[in-house]
Amino acid sequence: MKASLYAALRCFLVVVVAFAGYPSAAEWKEQVLYSFQGGPGDGFDPAGGVVFDKAGNLYGATTGGGSGCTPIGGECGLVFMLSPPAKKGDPWTETILYEFKGEVFKDASVPAGGVILDAAGNVYGTTAYGGTGGCILLGITAGCGTVYELSPPIKQGDPWTETILYSLQGGNDGYFPWGTLTFDSKGNLYGATQFGGGKGNTCNPFFGGNCGTVFDLSPPKQKGEAWAEQVLRSFGDGKDGGSPNGGLLIGKTRVIYGTTYFGGGSQNCPSNTSTGCGTVFRLSPPKTKEGKWTETVLHAFNSGNDGALPNGGLIFSTRGGLLGSTTYGGTGLSGIVFRLNPDKHGSWNLTTLYDFTGRQDGFAPTPVIPDRMGNLYGAAFGGAKFGGVVFRLEHLPGQVKFTLLHNFSGAPDGAHPEAPLIFDNDHDLYGTTIGGGTGNACDGGCGTVFKMSP
Repeated sequence: MKASLYAALRCFLVVVVAFAGYPSAAEWKEQVLYSFQGGPGDGFDPAGGVVFDKAGNLYGATTGGGSGCTPIGGECGLVFMLSPPAKKGDPWTETILYEFKGEVFKDASVPAGGVILDAAGNVYGTTAYGGTGGCILLGITAGCGTVYELSPPIKQGDPWTETILYSLQGGNDGYFPWGTLTFDSKGNLYGATQFGGGKGNTCNPFFGGNCGTVFDLSPPKQKGEAWAEQVLRSFGDGKDGGSPNGGLLIGKTRVIYGTTYFGGGSQNCPSNTSTGCGTVFRLSPPKTKEGKWTETVLHAFNSGNDGALPNGGLIFSTRGGLLGSTTYGGTGLSGIVFRLNPDKHGSWNLTTLYDFTGRQDGFAPTPVIPDRMGNLYGAAFGGAKFGGVVFRLEHLPGQVKFTLLHNFSGAPDGAHPEAPLIFDNDHDLYGTTIGGGTGNACDGGCGTVFKMSP
């Protein structure tokens, strides 16, 4: 399963934009911190970005690799840690924290997003398959996906401990969890499933229809008890969204913002005419204990000059509203970066900050992140060397300026970034690619973790 799950599921204005060109002086210095080698000895195809702990170690997960399992592809993926060198210039060190065993062992299988850490250093994530659920894929019981926790050992050198916090059961419960989890201030976890939920039947017939869920997991009051799962929203057909992305954004009053890859009801969507080009939605908590969460579609994408197929990872804008990106749509059908702002009448209005051309600036941008000045950073597929790009969008008076920071070339460089980037305290960027690097067990390389410095 070399290609990422996300890529496998893809169907392949107001602001004046100033295009900066590609001066070599603008490019940042890239360093490959680690090249995955694939096979049973290492992972391949990092499933999301990376995150730091307090000591400066990086954590992430890979979709494939590991010591082997059945039935999904024979390699179920793993969670890794990269430790910085004691001496500047020496290589970073990879430690495999856990290798998933798959549904046969009622274990998790195939991570489908990045990981997050709590204050105690525990690691949390989702897998697309595995667990105790009875979901069927290609005639084989593959499990419906899981939410897992990895706990560090008390004694250094001992193995990490895996706990399956919840196994999705399919049907109304949802299955195929996708994207990175989100914590709220009380320690509850929020996530999304691409399918299931019991509503809609056109989102993806290959996986059994039904248009996905948003769920939360509440930690137990007593140690050793089970986490409690609640489906907050099941998505359906019509003007509703379909297949939520995960990477949810939690507001101060428990309001949840997110995107769906499909849905919205647009008939103008060349990438998905059956259910629409995707949505930005808001979920508001119930006002009473017995009440239900309420969904509001803030924007339904329609392709054309608008975007299509948003990829999650919304952030709050320093200028008000929400910021995000789409993998398709816009005038070049290559995706956009957008801002969504409410007006005094309660409607939300979309502004295209940058419209990708699909040429040297790339296509299908990742979710963007801000720096201290409010400039936005992200990555995209394509570019001059066809391995992807890293870019910056600067807010200038009356315009948004695009600057190309790096062109990926494959080997020994990385190729095809598809996860959000992160900053360290020195304003260096870190991220992953699903291809490229020096690993020769994978066609086109097994992926990398990289650092970029101004």
